Amino acid sequence: MTEPLTPLERRVYHYLIDFLSENTYQPSIREIAKKFRIKSTKTVSDLLGALSVKGYIERDQSRSRGVRIVGYGNQSSTQPVPYYGRVHAGEPALIPDHRVGYLTMDRRFLPTDDVFFLRIKGDSMIGRGIFESDYVLISPSTRAKDGDIVAARLGEDATIKTLTHKGGTVVLEPANESERAIEVGPRDDFAVLGVVCGVFRPFMESTMQPILPTTADAELVS
Repeated sequence: MTEPLTPLERRVYHYLIDFLSENTYQPSIREIAKKFRIKSTKTVSDLLGALSVKGYIERDQSRSRGVRIVGYGNQSSTQPVPYYGRVHAGEPALIPDHRVGYLTMDRRFLPTDDVFFLRIKGDSMIGRGIFESDYVLISPSTRAKDGDIVAARLGEDATIKTLTHKGGTVVLEPANESERAIEVGPRDDFAVLGVVCGVFRPFMESTMQPILPTTADAELVS
């Protein structure tokens, strides 16, 4: 089991990741010292040594910036995916004012370039493995068909349901016996936002500089 990091080690580790993402090379020991107001370069070297011993980085002592982050791929293989806290009535349903932030994802998990995240509030889809506070990845350019789990807009509300049709009527089916299906009439302010293509479930929220809202802040309903 990997030994846990101290608070300072964690901050330095995150700094190494962020610096590499922005600059494509690692900071020098002096740059790390300046960032964290550490007077001794030996202290920085000891911090990097601790990260190496704990398995978070590998070091090349012959190079001034000889740090490799274990498990870190090339930044070009990732993509920032926007996260929205609510939707907008009418078109477009997703506007910058309602964008909360971004989650950086490995592109191997993204079926299309225009994907975005919404967060679940409610338990209407527990029968399909989607639970309260999950982040659902939505692909708006994937064509929705009967049986797909979709994100749909009803006025200013968003919902995650299984899409079906009964004759000419659109039906949004829950996956919870205590919930009723939603039948969408021709005069309803309704639109399919996209097909759910992934579900991400954090069991514990980060306490380090959170960039995403809590469940109470999100207005998506399931």
